[in-house]
Amino acid sequence: MIKKLLIISICLLLTTFSYSQETYYNDVDLTLSGTDLKDALATKIIATHTNVLPYTSSQPDTWDAIKITDEYINPQKPGDVTLFYGWENGTDQDITNDISRDERFQDDGSGALDVWNREHVFPKSLANPILNTDVPGAATDAHHLRAADRTRNSTRNNRKYGRGTGTSNFSTVDFHAGLDGPNTAAWYPGDQWKGDAARMIMYMYLRYGAVCLPTAVGVGSKQFTQDEMIDLFLQWNAEDPVSQIEKTRNTYHEDLNNAAAQGNRNPFIDNPYLATRIWGGDSAEDLWGIYTSTDTQAPTTPTNVIVDAINFTAFDVSWAAATDNIAVTGYNVFVDGVLTSQTTTNLKVTITNLTPNTSYAITVLAKDLINNKSAQSIAVNGTTLQDTTPPTTPTNLVFSNVTDTSFKLIWAAATDNNAVTAYDVYLNGTLNATVTALNHTIINLTPSTNYTCYVIAKDGSGNSSSQSQTANTTTTAGGMGVASELFISEYVEPFEGNNKALEIVNLTGSTVSLVGYSIRKQSNGSGTWVDDFSISTGTVNSIIPNDVFVITHIDTANDYLIAESDLLGPPNIDTTPNPFGSPLNFNGNDPIGLFKDGVLIDIIGDFNGGSSVFAANVTLRRNSDVTGPSTTFNEQDQWTAFPQETFNGIGFHTATSSVNGVVFNNFKMYPNPTNSNTLFFDTDTNAKVEIYTILGKRILSNQVSNTNKEINIASLSKGIYIVKIMVDNNFISKKLIKK
Repeated sequence: MIKKLLIISICLLLTTFSYSQETYYNDVDLTLSGTDLKDALATKIIATHTNVLPYTSSQPDTWDAIKITDEYINPQKPGDVTLFYGWENGTDQDITNDISRDERFQDDGSGALDVWNREHVFPKSLANPILNTDVPGAATDAHHLRAADRTRNSTRNNRKYGRGTGTSNFSTVDFHAGLDGPNTAAWYPGDQWKGDAARMIMYMYLRYGAVCLPTAVGVGSKQFTQDEMIDLFLQWNAEDPVSQIEKTRNTYHEDLNNAAAQGNRNPFIDNPYLATRIWGGDSAEDLWGIYTSTDTQAPTTPTNVIVDAINFTAFDVSWAAATDNIAVTGYNVFVDGVLTSQTTTNLKVTITNLTPNTSYAITVLAKDLINNKSAQSIAVNGTTLQDTTPPTTPTNLVFSNVTDTSFKLIWAAATDNNAVTAYDVYLNGTLNATVTALNHTIINLTPSTNYTCYVIAKDGSGNSSSQSQTANTTTTAGGMGVASELFISEYVEPFEGNNKALEIVNLTGSTVSLVGYSIRKQSNGSGTWVDDFSISTGTVNSIIPNDVFVITHIDTANDYLIAESDLLGPPNIDTTPNPFGSPLNFNGNDPIGLFKDGVLIDIIGDFNGGSSVFAANVTLRRNSDVTGPSTTFNEQDQWTAFPQETFNGIGFHTATSSVNGVVFNNFKMYPNPTNSNTLFFDTDTNAKVEIYTILGKRILSNQVSNTNKEINIASLSKGIYIVKIMVDNNFISKKLIKK
C-alpha cells in the first residue's frame, strides 16, 4: 500500500511540474528507480539517436555540430568556441589554458599550436573494444565530443579522470595503470568542467553500455552501485551544476531540423537527479522538481546498534528498523565516519578487512527513495580480537633452477588462525628478502659455493613462526656456455587473435641480466626501427643459464602461453611509446629486432624487405645447432617452421637441453596442455621423471625409456605442474598444464 501511495504521489507531481520537464521524456516512466529507470532512459536515447554523425566529411559532421553547440557567448569574441578544460580569457602567455578560440582555428593537421580540436571525453582507447574514430558510432557521438585546445587535449591523452581541485591538470591524488605505466597520474578536468565530464560519461554508459564503462574511464569505487558506475562521477554530478553550454548542446541535438543534430538528449543534463535516482549517492540537482519536492521528511534515526560475532578481522553490525512517512529504502553503515556498507531492507551487515586488536566506531543512518537521510545513530564501538597465535612452520623446502650465480627456493605454505601475510627468507643466517609468494629467487651468488636457507612465516599481527628446517644447495661452476649473447629462439604469429609470443634463450653459461635489452619492430618492412620495448620491466629481470624468457602479447588468451609468459607486452591502446601493444602486435611482414643498449644483436625478418610476408600465420623455431644471434635473417639455415597455433615449444629450447654432454634434443613430452590421464614421452634414453606442484612438492616419480614411454597422471587435478626429467646427474624442467 505504501509503494502504491508513493507512485500516485509522484505521478500527481509529474503532472504539476510538467512545465519544467522536457516533453522528450513524456513516454518514459519517471516513477521508476535504479536499474529500471536506467534501462528506460537508455531505450529512449538509443531509439531517438537517428542521425549518426560522421567524424569528418563534406556532410554536416562533428566539426559542424561543435562549432554551433560550443559557441562562446561573449560579444567581444564573436565566432569563438568554448574550450573544454580552459579557464583563462587569453591575456596571459599560456595559450593552452584559454577559455575560447576562434572557430576558424580548427586543427588541420599542420602542427600549429594555437588551434582547437575535438576532445573525446570518453577516450577511444579506453572503450572496449577500442573505438575507431572514422567509424560513425560511439567515437563520433557529439554528446561526448567537446572543443579543446589541442595541446591541453594531448596532455590529457587517454588518462582516466581522477580527483582534484582548481583548474584542469594532472591529479596528485589518483593514479592508475596507463600510458606512463602502473602509476600514471589521473586527469582532473577542472572545477567548472567536472560536472560536464561526469554527465557525458553517464550518457555514454547508457547509450553504449559495456563499450563505455565508467570504471574504464575514471578512478573510483563501484562498491555502492549496482553496476559499473563509480562514486567519482556521482560526486562531480552533485557538486557541479549544469551549465548553459550543456543545455544549449542538448536543445540543439534533439531538434533534427538542425543539420548536425543527432535526435537524442543527455538525460543527466536535463535533470542531474536522475543519476541519484539510478545510482544513489549524494543528491544532485532536481531541475524538474518532481522528486525532491514529493517528500521532504527524513526517516527516523536507527536505534539499538549492536556489534557482535567479532573475530580478528570482521564483525557483524545490526540495528532496529527506522520509520518514515512513506517508506525506508535503505541504510548506510559507517566505520570511523567512512561509508563502508549499504543495505536495502536488511538490518544486518558484516564488516570485513579489519585489523586485529583495533577499536572501531560504528554508526548507521536510514534513507528513503527521495534520498532524504536520517541523522547517524549514536556511535557504538567494536574491538576486533587480539591475535597471539603464530603461523605454522613452513615445510618442504626445495631448490630449483640452480645456476652459477642464482637459485630458486620453493616451500609449502604455512597456515594461521587468521592469515599468513608474508615469508622471511634467510640466506646463510641473514635475511635476504620478505615475500608474499611461496618462492624466491636469490641472485648475485658465487659459483661452486654451498648455501644454506631457511624460511619464517609471519601474520598480519606481527606473529612469526619458528624457522623452517635448513636446506642446502651448491651453485654450479658456470662458464660452460656455447653462446656469447642472448638470442631469439622462437616466434609465434597466429592467423588471427593475439596469441603472439617471442622466446629468448640464454646459452652463455652464466646468468644474464635483462637490463639494457629491448625489442623493436620495423612496420611493414620499411622505415626505421620503432616502438622500443624494454624487456627488463617485469618481475623477471634476468635469465639463468640454459633457460628461456617468454614475452607474450598482453591480450594472449591461450592457456599454455599464459602459463609460460614471463613478461606481457605493452597495453593494447592508442598511446605512446608503444601504440596498440607494439612491437608485440607484429604481423608477418614486420621484422623484429632484439637490441642491447640500443644496438641490434638479433633479428627475425628482412629489414627493409618491404611489405613482403616472411612469417605470417606460422611458428618459427630456432634450430638447435644455432649457438648465437645474427643480424641477418636466414630462415632456411637457422629456423624451422611449424603450423600456426603451435605453442608446445614455448617455454624451453632444444639447444638448452645439452648440458655437460648429455643431449635431450630428441626428448619430447606430449600432449601439453592435456586433459588426458596419460602423459607420453618420445625418448631414446632411460630417464627419471618427477612431477612437482608449483609449490615444490613432489607428487609423482617414474622411469621412462624407449620401451616404457608413458606415465599415468590420473591423480593430478587441473593446474600447472613442473616436470623434472633427469639423466644421470643432469636434468631439464618443463611446465605441464592439466586442463
